[in-house]
Amino acid sequence: MDTRDRLIVGGLWLAVAGVMAITLELGLPSTASEVARLFVVVVALLLAVLYLFDPWELVSGQPFH
Repeated sequence: MDTRDRLIVGGLWLAVAGVMAITLELGLPSTASEVARLFVVVVALLLAVLYLFDPWELVSGQPFH
């Protein structure tokens, strides 16, 4: 995956995290749905960091050549 593709996918994951973060209320989550939304935000942010920075070259590596 080249740099342009990684930036696009990372930006999409940031957008997902942003949209889901808007639905969260301030404070500690009190219901299961709030916990699930918080989990989605955390996973989306982790995926965004993975695609944008590629710290371990997991995305840019070409293992199937």
